[in-house]
Amino acid sequence: MAEWAEHVRTVPLRSASASDLATLSRERGLGFDRTELARLKSYFRAEGRDPTDLELAGLAQSWSEHCSYKSSRVFLRRAFGRLRQDPRVLGTGDAGVMRFEPGFAYALRIESHNHPSAVEPYGGAGTGIGGILRDVLAVGAKPIGLSDPLFFGPLGLPVGELPRGVKSPLYLAEGVIAGIRDYGNRVGVPTVSGGLYFDPAYTVNPLVNVGCVGFLPRNRLLPNRARAIGDRLLLVGGLTGRDGIGGVAFASKELTERSETESRGAVQLGNPIMKEPLIHSCLEAFDRKLVQGLKDLGGGGVASASGELVHAGGFGSHLDLARVPLREERLEPWEVWISESQERMVLDVRPRDVSAVLAIFRRYDVPATDIGEVTPGPFETIDWNGAPAAHLRVGFRVDPPPLRRPTRRRARRYRPNPTVPSEDLEALVSELVLAPDSVSREGVIRVYDHEVQGRTVVKSLHGLVTSPSHGDASVLRPRRASPRGIALTTAAQPWACREDPGDGAMWVVEEAARNLYATGARPDAFTNCLNFGNPEDPSVLADFADVTRGLGRAARALGFAVPSGNVSFYNGGLGAGIPPTPVLLATGIVDDIAKAVTTDFKTAGNSVYLLGRSRPELGGSLWARRNARTGLRLPRPDPTALRATGDRLLGAMQRGLVRSAHDVSDGGLAVALCEMAFGGDLGFAIDLATAGLTAPGPALAVEGGSRFVVEVPRASERRFERALAPAPLARLGSVAEGPGELRWSGRTVAKIALRPLYERWRTGLGLP
Repeated sequence: MAEWAEHVRTVPLRSASASDLATLSRERGLGFDRTELARLKSYFRAEGRDPTDLELAGLAQSWSEHCSYKSSRVFLRRAFGRLRQDPRVLGTGDAGVMRFEPGFAYALRIESHNHPSAVEPYGGAGTGIGGILRDVLAVGAKPIGLSDPLFFGPLGLPVGELPRGVKSPLYLAEGVIAGIRDYGNRVGVPTVSGGLYFDPAYTVNPLVNVGCVGFLPRNRLLPNRARAIGDRLLLVGGLTGRDGIGGVAFASKELTERSETESRGAVQLGNPIMKEPLIHSCLEAFDRKLVQGLKDLGGGGVASASGELVHAGGFGSHLDLARVPLREERLEPWEVWISESQERMVLDVRPRDVSAVLAIFRRYDVPATDIGEVTPGPFETIDWNGAPAAHLRVGFRVDPPPLRRPTRRRARRYRPNPTVPSEDLEALVSELVLAPDSVSREGVIRVYDHEVQGRTVVKSLHGLVTSPSHGDASVLRPRRASPRGIALTTAAQPWACREDPGDGAMWVVEEAARNLYATGARPDAFTNCLNFGNPEDPSVLADFADVTRGLGRAARALGFAVPSGNVSFYNGGLGAGIPPTPVLLATGIVDDIAKAVTTDFKTAGNSVYLLGRSRPELGGSLWARRNARTGLRLPRPDPTALRATGDRLLGAMQRGLVRSAHDVSDGGLAVALCEMAFGGDLGFAIDLATAGLTAPGPALAVEGGSRFVVEVPRASERRFERALAPAPLARLGSVAEGPGELRWSGRTVAKIALRPLYERWRTGLGLP
């Protein structure tokens, strides 16, 4: 280790003072704190040498919050450890893998691409899709469905009110949606689930979460670890450039007014035209049993992927970094090591299979290069043009110890419940239905290809072609030979989590379960993206602890496994933070897709039931947000009761007793009833007094945690009521032609002109 390659430089670390080390970390953008710098100094003193710039760059990526989960690991293990050991879970690597039916499985994963999208929305969102596709591919699955929960500031926010260095929410939203559209459509994977949320808290730091579900025969399931000493490590896919340098370090600090200029190089450049043949070539190699294990190259590039791959198998590696195919000349070795250029995978291949694998990739015109081998370990040795460039204990680099940061719960005081006015119910319904968080997402949904691959049997929009409305979940049919389907839904409730992180998180899980139950699916699994502020703030970390605890409790009660997830810290900046924002991509099993249920009313004269118990609390509700009412108590979650009710509802659906169903969430009964009426181009006659609240205003606006609106044929009423007993159940009224009639104890209190309201609702978003 005495002589280094021409462009590999030694960094004087052992003799540096604490202030010099801090300056070094800051100037090189390494992101080490004081404790980590002391640990590095101790390690290299024991080695009797100083590190190279390549070694420091790799360590910085692996020790970043984004890669190491150093602040969150202890909470994640406590909340989800047992849920990852569920017998339905077949794998917990780059994506979670769940049993589907004999011989087959599905994979699911959700990720964040928040910081890159704040700097370059089109590219940041597109490469987010590219990364989540690789996560699913990395366990042997073919991607079959995408999800895109997105959070922005108010679209109409005047440019003059934006902080310096912050882009317009409208510009960000248009760029993000275009990036997701162009990447997903070009690579041929349908976008079938998602969400679009608006709040001033996301003005500085938008959230761009992307999820994916894949499908695989169980004998194709691959581990994210190396299998044997002597195996070759093949780098396949796109060429390596200078884009994405230090991407994970960028994602592990808050945005500033200088992020636009200082961190643009940390944003990766996607290439969906390369991704599509990469997927096919990988799947062919998998099916021919030529690949022993693999990792996708995401955060940290070759450094993270190769190190994690061999360390997970208990091995080391010997790589020649100069073999990495480059997109541009004059990259420094450390840049090649940590570049996050997209569309790349590293494969563990037996020596005898290398030529066959290379031939497959050559046929698809996808670059593939043998860059090294698996060694006994525990060291990774990196060469550059035949000379040594790094020699580190791979476990020291890729598996830093977790941090025990302090937590401090926020003091919370709850105000008395305000009164929702009942004087002008038409205005109340319009306020809730036409709110930015309620209006139709059709304009966005239709720019995504949700039909490609021919598996989408229940789409994102439900109802008539002439009047489509929102659905609760989409349903995919993975195999033509089987009637079984996978339902996908997305759930988030940052406003509830802002009021009470623990109960709010349980409410998010309940919402995901309700969406699945309402579609005729049994809740099976969810993957979570946990978006939070700065974990060095004890209050933020206390919120994180409460949210993970709430997610775990509700998952256990509702029968969800949690085989994968993601943590995104340091969201915020310029003095602004975000509320706790856990986002779920949840899946359910539909035993027979022919019995799946949609949200649109079907036939005038059918009965309308409210299933579940209404509660008067308004905390986190759409009405409270619209009227700037904070500090209100949430409806108390009851996931155990929801599971019992949901299972009975599924039984009724299997017996053909349910024509439509919709969960009651944002906007309460007002929004749920109108969306069901919009989709069927029908009306309703409802007596709000049967909802169990004290006045029609609250009956329309409260959201509760465990309620459904269900349409039942008149001839099936008794059988439906018996099937649901003893769940709380009230007959609200009936589906009707014409307007939406609201009654109170038999007296008509409002008539809603639904067709004009629908036209305003359908065009109210103004995107894309």
